Amino acid sequence: MQKMTGFPSFRALLRTFAHIGCINFGGPAGQIALMHRILVDEKKWIGEARFLNALNYCMLLPGPEAQQLSTYVGWLMHGWRGGLAAGLLFILPGALVMLLLSALYASFTDAAWLQAMFFGIKCAVLAIVVEALLRIARRALKTEATWAVAAAAFIALFFFDAPFPLIIVAAAIAGLMGGAAMFSGGGHAKGQGPEKGLVDVAIESGAITTHRSALSSLATLGLWLTIWLAPVALIAVLLPGSVWDEIARFFSQTAIVTFGGAYAVLSHVATHAVETQSWLTAPEMLHGLALAETTPGPLILVLQHVGFLAAAREAAGMDPMLAGALGAMLTLWVTFAPSFLFIFVGAPHAETLHTRPRLSAALAAITAAVVGVILNLSLWFALHVLFGALTAQTFGPVTVLVPDLSTLNIAALGLTAAALVAVLRFKAGVVTLIAAFAVIGLALPWVMQA
Repeated sequence: MQKMTGFPSFRALLRTFAHIGCINFGGPAGQIALMHRILVDEKKWIGEARFLNALNYCMLLPGPEAQQLSTYVGWLMHGWRGGLAAGLLFILPGALVMLLLSALYASFTDAAWLQAMFFGIKCAVLAIVVEALLRIARRALKTEATWAVAAAAFIALFFFDAPFPLIIVAAAIAGLMGGAAMFSGGGHAKGQGPEKGLVDVAIESGAITTHRSALSSLATLGLWLTIWLAPVALIAVLLPGSVWDEIARFFSQTAIVTFGGAYAVLSHVATHAVETQSWLTAPEMLHGLALAETTPGPLILVLQHVGFLAAAREAAGMDPMLAGALGAMLTLWVTFAPSFLFIFVGAPHAETLHTRPRLSAALAAITAAVVGVILNLSLWFALHVLFGALTAQTFGPVTVLVPDLSTLNIAALGLTAAALVAVLRFKAGVVTLIAAFAVIGLALPWVMQA
């Protein structure tokens, strides 16, 4: 890819994406809308059709689509260094804030005031997850086939504890086999508007070329596989069986199955981190999601919180805060390195995606499966928020979490209902909702004593 001349400078790219990285609250939908407003409408760096084509490609990928979209646009403007700069600037502000919040959380976990504050926050988070479920369902479930895939995904996860990667693979195969006729309602728009931006003009004039040879693509693939997996292999050799080895392996595997964003993958992470490894508790997972909701950057930064607590608690012989920081950085590395690989290897070929309807059908089926995954996550969160005691009961091949109805927390039920009204009826913003319910949680013990 040739260096661009006479168009947005590298310094302008740094300034713009540093700004976006500091204000990109609101999850992927809000972040994509923010980039569209700044890059397409205001600065006119990229045209509508090319922006949507890039977004369609990123939606096909595992990982945080908004961060990958920023990397794609940076790559279009200034090659690999533009993509690396834009992608990193999209992540780093939120990652630094999340690291600080995780350290403060680990230091004050047992404080009564913190527990009270998070009692209110986790009710708000449950409402946010339910709202995300409804929003994605409205977008994704357009045909009988998409409804069937969503139902099958939920049943496989909730009743049979099926592996998350298997759900994604099965959905993709169903989409490929069914084709656009069965899944046409679940795809994403392929707008081809006439508007062109500076980057579009540069490509058409030859100032930028997005073409790449097969040999160059293989070299890029080899480079980024090494960047991603060399630390994982080194840890496996030097520290086999350690928490570092477990973090590197698990989150590397998670990075390649995170279709549907953070909400979809949290069910998979919770099963491993909470129920298998006991790195943290279910409430602490909810608290981590709440912290991620209040920071800029991809919501998948919640995984950084999991890595921090896992390392802080499991790394024997090391200062917990130092171990936690290293665990958080390792989690970030293996979570986001694949995103850069997918863009730098695949973006040169992404311009032809609109001619491949079967890929769109596969994406639609995966998105439908994500609805079932998020429904499973919502129910899992609800059980842990609303009830004090749960037991796993097995009925043949089926294992179900059954709540003890006598442990229903009426206060949590009331706060969750209020949060749902605030989100669904009054469209309360995420940060506003979490801040308000943090205050309510702090005040609740005083109100109940009065």
